[in-house]
Amino acid sequence: MAEHSRRTSRRSSPRTAREGQVLRPLKGGEDERSDPLRDPSSYINRELSWLNFDLRVLAEAMDSRVPLLERLRFLAITANNLDEFYMIRVASLKRQQGEHFQATHPDRMTPTAQLQAITELSGQMVATQLRCLVEEVAPALAANGVRLVLSGEPLTRGEMAACDNFFERQLYPLLTPLAIDPAHPFPYLSNLSLSIAVILGDPGDRAPRVARVKVPSSVPRFFRAGADGPFVPIERIIAERLDRLFPGMEIVDHGVFRVTRDADFDVDEDEPDLLSAIEEELRDRRFGAVVRVETVRQLPGELANMLESELGVRADEIQAVDGPLDLTGLFGVVDAVDRPDLCYPLFSGTTPPRLLSVQDQEPDFFSLLRRGDILVQHPYDSFAATTERFIEQAARDPRVVAIKQTLYRTSGDTPLIGALTRAAEDGKQVVVLVEIKARFDEQNNIRWARQLEQVGAHVAYGVPGLKTHAKLVLVVRQEENGVRYYAHIGTGNYNAVTARSYTDFGLLTARSEVTEEVADLFNYLTGYSRKRDYRCVWVAPINAIERFEELLERELEHLRRGRAAGVLVKVNGLTDERAIRAVYRAAREGLKIRLLVRGICSLRPGVTGLSESVSVHSVIGRFLEHGRVFCFENGGSPEAYLGSADLMGRNLYRRVECIVPLRDAQARKEALEVMELMWQDRRQSWELTPDGSWCRLDPESAEPGIQDRLIERARARPLRWENPKRRGESG
Repeated sequence: MAEHSRRTSRRSSPRTAREGQVLRPLKGGEDERSDPLRDPSSYINRELSWLNFDLRVLAEAMDSRVPLLERLRFLAITANNLDEFYMIRVASLKRQQGEHFQATHPDRMTPTAQLQAITELSGQMVATQLRCLVEEVAPALAANGVRLVLSGEPLTRGEMAACDNFFERQLYPLLTPLAIDPAHPFPYLSNLSLSIAVILGDPGDRAPRVARVKVPSSVPRFFRAGADGPFVPIERIIAERLDRLFPGMEIVDHGVFRVTRDADFDVDEDEPDLLSAIEEELRDRRFGAVVRVETVRQLPGELANMLESELGVRADEIQAVDGPLDLTGLFGVVDAVDRPDLCYPLFSGTTPPRLLSVQDQEPDFFSLLRRGDILVQHPYDSFAATTERFIEQAARDPRVVAIKQTLYRTSGDTPLIGALTRAAEDGKQVVVLVEIKARFDEQNNIRWARQLEQVGAHVAYGVPGLKTHAKLVLVVRQEENGVRYYAHIGTGNYNAVTARSYTDFGLLTARSEVTEEVADLFNYLTGYSRKRDYRCVWVAPINAIERFEELLERELEHLRRGRAAGVLVKVNGLTDERAIRAVYRAAREGLKIRLLVRGICSLRPGVTGLSESVSVHSVIGRFLEHGRVFCFENGGSPEAYLGSADLMGRNLYRRVECIVPLRDAQARKEALEVMELMWQDRRQSWELTPDGSWCRLDPESAEPGIQDRLIERARARPLRWENPKRRGESG
């Protein structure tokens, strides 16, 4: 019986147009191409741009200057990215195709055209991944004593014995061979699981039989055959011992395959119990429609036909791969090999000088922030010594009466939940905005929400119809002159794990014009506030895109008057049509605009008459660039803003985001300096060309990249605080 999706009726239909990407009907005789701002060729397709980002990450795996185990990690990262791309983006396109939706983005590519292009580009990407692994990385690792068995190469007698022992003791008890015939219906195949389809011959039966063996996901993807032995894919270990699972049967043939399912969902936020509704959707996510079937080599015809009919996929949706499936398992190999010489040099963020302990005493954040703002940049600045310490100190401080925080994604062992729990137990008012719709972190966030509710914290889930993506902490402290606010506004999540591998900025401030509006924003998130006159901060979806447009127009006015004018922006993605049009309009008047876009970019730079003064770079390296910063020359008085929002439709119209100005002169100077250093980088940077392709600025550069430069700068800091007055007296 063919498998059917168990998606619930709460799923929303694909949108024909999104805010900021409105498809306006043409008037009679009007040609879109007569207006460059509406010409589809002025925009790059977002899905293909996303795959091109993955190819830039894959280039790190192909770069011989990157340490070998890190190259292996980059292969795992790109495999993981591609899985998520299929589970979310391809799944969405397939739904749109099934419901006969037409183009939804300014490039006007139809879902069918996008799917065809994705199949071709992703196929090239997978082939490149495997060539890199098989022909470059694996041989180089083997030369350094780390062996990966990726094909049918023979094992030694000792290695075979280790595999035998592993199979008998750990694999065999977990394996359940399932017959597939009229009495045994086709089994359920879980998302991203590996399976072995087996064709069996029965001595007393002329017709072949078919069975399926699921490869257990509870054991490492690659088994190490001996203390210093090779890493062997566990599907090979199982496949070579199929006679143990089917005694008395002839193993005619077998094939390994892997299924990817639609993992997106939507819920009706009018549900009386939102947590329970999302938990139900998480259970149903396992039964999402199949969007991709990967196989090792071409499957035998009867197996391919069976998968097509039982999974409801077309022949062109079954992708034959010339190598091992599921390269995300390479993460486990990297973690299992203790070879620091094959990895990036160890680095832990250091403490900013202003926060170094004075005579071994903990710095007093509150007194420091009353004297000026503190800008931090992770991972170069320690997350534990800055953001975590600020929240923990607030939780302990007897003068603090309330702590309010947003949580979008956090780590499993985070001390922040413990600090908020203690604060609530001590009688402080604790308000936490938990975003339980954060994709793939829903279950974790539900757990945090319930844990905090149990200790008396006020837990809210934000504004209906919007995700709470802003990164905010507000501390309310009773002081001699009354109540005072202190705040942290960040570009990244409150997550100690990602803070070691993502680059993010955070602002610690007691500046009233900022903190008072952050307090207003929390009222918007927890209550029924309709405040729209934010004068200092940008708040999406209220005024963020308008503020961006206003500041671009201000720069144009400076340019017209002959003053210093220019824009330098750093975001993760740029896809919103309204934002792109604003950039195009400014560029047509000659405003110099420099864009650091890590991932998706739908803007086409350097196009004559449209974007000649626009340049786009992308920095790819050891750390994932995640910070969002907006810098404006402002006639010679530069301004800088930071926050959580990208220039994408989802951020500007369907999420609550917060961007704040850097009013403190020192904090602003530090941010502008880092942004300029990043733009000048050649070692780690790529440039987007007018035709939509990316090229490395200096692929052979021996100079350190921007991330290495910032690491060295952090390492050069003093380890202890030194009183500047005392230093001056001693001089």
